[in-house]
Amino acid sequence: MEIARWIVQSLLGLLFVITGCFKFFQSKEKIVASGGTWAEDFKPGIIKAIAATELISGLLVIIPKILKIEGYLPFIGALCIAIIMIGSIFVHIRRKEIQHAAINTVFLLMALFVVYAAQPF
Repeated sequence: MEIARWIVQSLLGLLFVITGCFKFFQSKEKIVASGGTWAEDFKPGIIKAIAATELISGLLVIIPKILKIEGYLPFIGALCIAIIMIGSIFVHIRRKEIQHAAINTVFLLMALFVVYAAQPF
């Protein structure tokens, strides 16, 4: 179980650090042009807030493993990612982007697995 947690936690953290950086450092127009049509529904400030949350949550998931420290950080990071993914799934369903909603459901399940496996209590 520990190896599975390490693999899922690493993939989830890296994915959200990368996507968070992409969204944070790109304009709304570039995000939409690269396939992120969901961004059409949001103001640039909200997109930056989502991106920053993804970036910080991804770091919270992987940094403790790299630094070999235990505690609440992976649990909190994965929980934040799960909350982000729930919102993302609803946005994609509302926009009738079922394929994107399905992909985000996989990320939600990964985050919930890390929440369960990383619970410090």
